[in-house]
Amino acid sequence: MRDSRLRRAERRLVIEGPHLLAAALEAGIQPFALIGTEAALARAEIIALKVRTTPTVVTPAVFAGIADAETAPGIAAEIPLPEIEREGCTVFLEGVQDPGNVGAIIRSAAAFGAGTVVLDRQCADPWSPKVLRAAQGGHFAVGVRQADELTAALPREARLICTVARGGRPLREADLSGRIAWAFGSEGAGLSQAVLDRAAERVTIPMASGESLNVAAAAAICLYEAFCSQPGR
Repeated sequence: MRDSRLRRAERRLVIEGPHLLAAALEAGIQPFALIGTEAALARAEIIALKVRTTPTVVTPAVFAGIADAETAPGIAAEIPLPEIEREGCTVFLEGVQDPGNVGAIIRSAAAFGAGTVVLDRQCADPWSPKVLRAAQGGHFAVGVRQADELTAALPREARLICTVARGGRPLREADLSGRIAWAFGSEGAGLSQAVLDRAAERVTIPMASGESLNVAAAAAICLYEAFCSQPGR
């Protein structure tokens, strides 16, 4: 399932490693198929997992040919594409092409209580192996969606807060109360004018130097600030 079109058509994907498998099982997702080396399947943390699928045992050489990770973890599973429903703000990503950044943002969104991450088609495929590894199980705690036209998916019932490198309201002064949504753009181009035109507010993260933050770091700071501003936090 390395082909993104096939993943979308079949609504299934392959995850690698015991951490992602454990996260999927914790979310109630049982694999269609489980494959691993004899050594990996004999590990205590794998035996402890409640997998109802009979594993297929392969040699390390065969597994290495199947695995995407540079250091093959020895176990992989084919699972249904997760369809997570969770309350919380929506995070919109436009043109974020680096898989590591996309995965890190999904991980932060899950950690700080976001409900959904929506990506346009110019973003890295959220279900690719590199994104899945970077998110460290975040895909199983937050909804992940793709939109052919991001502006059409932007909310009308929530205030859209757009991040800009300069010229916006300082993040600490922004009103993060009520129903909000976030929009983050690529590090080079930023958000398109069409998305910025829909913003209820534009915010900038103050910094000591003139350098801009990595988009994943900026998203983590914004989502943490919004999380801490919630009543009772």
